[in-house]
Amino acid sequence: MEKVIVIVGPTAVGKTALSIAIAKQLNGEIINADSTQVYKYMNIATAKATPEEQEGIPHHLLDIKELEEDYSVYDFQKDVRKKIQEIHQRGKMPILVGGTGFYIKAALYDYQFDHEEVKENYEDYTTEELYQQLLQEDPQTEIHPHNRKRIERALTYIKNHHQPYSEKEKTETCLYDVTWIGLTTDRETLYNRINKRVDVMLQNGLLEEAKMIYSTGIRSKAVMTPIGYKELFPYFDGDSSLEECIDKIKQHSRNYAKRQYTWFRNQMNIMWYDVDFDNFSNTIQKVLHDIK
Repeated sequence: MEKVIVIVGPTAVGKTALSIAIAKQLNGEIINADSTQVYKYMNIATAKATPEEQEGIPHHLLDIKELEEDYSVYDFQKDVRKKIQEIHQRGKMPILVGGTGFYIKAALYDYQFDHEEVKENYEDYTTEELYQQLLQEDPQTEIHPHNRKRIERALTYIKNHHQPYSEKEKTETCLYDVTWIGLTTDRETLYNRINKRVDVMLQNGLLEEAKMIYSTGIRSKAVMTPIGYKELFPYFDGDSSLEECIDKIKQHSRNYAKRQYTWFRNQMNIMWYDVDFDNFSNTIQKVLHDIK
């Protein structure tokens, strides 16, 4: 089986820095595993690695879609598998990095998707309304009531297959020889880092980037999924103060990080590393030692 290194963990925990360091040491190329970073123009809120941060390491599946385009987990699965094969053919190590757990698992495990499914339009429904529909169709669902993307996916599956999404058969067969690396830290440290990172994003132009996206009038999944844009729209509308919107970004980011931890811990057999933020090179060396 082809070897793949996967680096996962919640937002703001240091995945990008670790991936660059490992790629340098192991002749690697990085594949983005964040469902929002595939889109152009959304750079700051999605924490997309800048050209300077990439340090010359090839990065794949960044900026490949326009804001109004759809990009499904099926598309991601197909693209990642192709990139893994291409990277191996170049004699290099593929390193999958990101926090979108379901996308990562779908790409690496033997998940079957019916890409010819009829897609439904749910724009006229609130997330709560869709979740109530899902509960009626699939009372055993374990999908989080705020995870709109997965709720929509489950409803579409039910309409196409006439069976509950929770009963959908999913194999646990991994198609690759995967080294799983998870970065973690205590909750207080992580939440402080998230709050500070939002402040840095604002200093780096998040408000201007969000205003540009707001002004396009596009309200696709690409625009409404990531944390950091939609939370600022009420400020541009004049309905909320900037401070209220910034607090929402921080709150939603903290909540998302908590969900990421829960998902990864329940789904995969990951080797977790407590990050040494005072001397990040210690973390890098420990991970490299264990990989080698």
